Amino acid sequence: MKQESSRPLHDWLPITKKEVESRGWEQLDVIIISGDAYVDHPTFGTAVIGRIIENEGFRVGIIPQPNWKDDLRDFKKFGAPKYFFGVTAGCMDSMVNHYTAGKRRRSTDGYTPGGASGFRPDYATIVYCNILKDLYPEVPIMIGGIEASLRRVSHYDYWSDSLMPSILVDSKADILVYGMGEQPLREILNLVKKGVPITSMKDINQIAYIADQLPKMKKWEDVHLHSHENCLLDKVKYASNFKIVEVESNKWKANRIIQEVRDRFLVINPPFVTMTEKEMDLSFDLPYTKLPHPKYVKRGAIPAYEMIKFSINMHRGCFGGCSFCTISAHQGKFIASRSEESILKEVQQLAEHPEFKGYISDLGGPSANMYKMQGKDLSICAKCQAPSCIHPVICSNLDTSHKPLTEIYKKVDALPSVKKAYVGSGIRYDLLVDDFNKNNHDKNHDEYLEQLVTKHVCGRLKVAPEHTADTTLKVMRKPSFKYFKKFKEKYDAIQSKHGLKQPLIPYFISSHPGTTEEDMAILAAETKDLGFKLEQVQDFTPTPMTVATVIYYSGVHPYTLQPITTPKTAQEKKIQNNYFFWYKPEMKRWIKDRLMKLDRLDLAKRLLNSGSAIPKAENSQNNPSKKHQSRKPKKPFKK
Repeated sequence: MKQESSRPLHDWLPITKKEVESRGWEQLDVIIISGDAYVDHPTFGTAVIGRIIENEGFRVGIIPQPNWKDDLRDFKKFGAPKYFFGVTAGCMDSMVNHYTAGKRRRSTDGYTPGGASGFRPDYATIVYCNILKDLYPEVPIMIGGIEASLRRVSHYDYWSDSLMPSILVDSKADILVYGMGEQPLREILNLVKKGVPITSMKDINQIAYIADQLPKMKKWEDVHLHSHENCLLDKVKYASNFKIVEVESNKWKANRIIQEVRDRFLVINPPFVTMTEKEMDLSFDLPYTKLPHPKYVKRGAIPAYEMIKFSINMHRGCFGGCSFCTISAHQGKFIASRSEESILKEVQQLAEHPEFKGYISDLGGPSANMYKMQGKDLSICAKCQAPSCIHPVICSNLDTSHKPLTEIYKKVDALPSVKKAYVGSGIRYDLLVDDFNKNNHDKNHDEYLEQLVTKHVCGRLKVAPEHTADTTLKVMRKPSFKYFKKFKEKYDAIQSKHGLKQPLIPYFISSHPGTTEEDMAILAAETKDLGFKLEQVQDFTPTPMTVATVIYYSGVHPYTLQPITTPKTAQEKKIQNNYFFWYKPEMKRWIKDRLMKLDRLDLAKRLLNSGSAIPKAENSQNNPSKKHQSRKPKKPFKK
């Protein structure tokens, strides 16, 4: 990992005692504890929060990946901060970071130098906070980041197979900031300047806290959830809670959420309205070095940083509302976009990076082609309660013009320092299919797709149909697979026109709630007919704050409270995943046997006929070979 040797250490926020002392500081105002290594880049939450605190005039230091198993010297090295500790597990939930869908311990950690594992604990936010409460009981603790955000209310934890209360209960933290934290953090810091204690801040948007008595607030209406204790007794009550949480999380004018837990009250204040372009620019234009801290030079590259160091994040949020995804729960349903000026400025700054060779790996966002999309009449959006703007149909009030994005691409291409700018993020292909999205009167979708395919695809293009069965896709909040086929026709036509050979890489999920074994066999046959041998696949992993996880745990859909069958055992999940690999010789007999039992020899013929005879079925059920069982599909990096 190369870095500028001439860059002064003061360009980074301090992470050692020596760095603090070199600034002439005797005490820090705020100390951030993070489960990630410190990368001073706007894609990494710790850096963003640290830079905002610095921008507001506070002395801030970071303790990245402290050792929680020794004498706790890392937690003690800066002493107590003047105002509060900020705690985050990092850019990922620590359990998602540590374990596969099969609950196997991962051997690497993308947010640690050298990709080494073992540098953060399970349930990191809780562990860090309990250590701090023991060492510094009088110092307030604020928690945030994706782990805290998505565990802010009663939630199912897949790894312990239990229903856990708000993370505020077990962490003993004083305040939780959920979602993207710039807006509430700046308000909190302004109150701190005025001498207001953290523990008395109750009326700030986008925070949560535990109270002995319910504070009255005239500015918001209250909506009450079933208590955590009642949810432990009744899974359907837990499921019905989720609908309220999701709806309120995506409103412009939301209600305050109240839940009783252990004879106290969890209070979740409504979120802020989506960040403005000016606010987004301010966050991204802070003085990041865009480099890992020099302390890590000898420990090896940080894989997550290597993946994004030449990428540009242009917007946040996602209005897809997919049942298995946490983006809208954390970043919001409405899109927050940066200005063209801010984006181009960052592109030009990349030219100063010591390793930049003229190639941008990604001009994107959570979904690459949602930049600057919003409601045509925002007053309608202000009243909206729908979890998705494009399911089951595209909202008539949604402006899906791709013109602003196409113009950005063209202007980036025109910069002398840029040889090629790719789009590495996945795109929402359904927004580009005329039969699904009727808003293409000026052909802006066609212009965008041609620009994308001819100039911004690095060998292949990622899209995510996720499944082929309409019943499963309905649960997923995804469009019918027929629209993927129409998109592929459009994509292939552009490639043929320009003589290109850039394959589509579709992503699919097995074992999602509502999926049967027969559905997976059909998926395999459908994708084979289209010429795909799937590799980018994954088994459904229940993560906190998704519709699919609620279904997995409760057995019912939170919006209808009607039962939905879900594969849950390791055997059921393995069977579903096996169908992805019909093309492997060792899988052929197994597939034939399974489809005979399902009375679907028609599918067996579609999957196994390739000029050679279908293998004879055996009387006993065949297990896949050990070679196949050990295969670990690669997961895409998610920002």
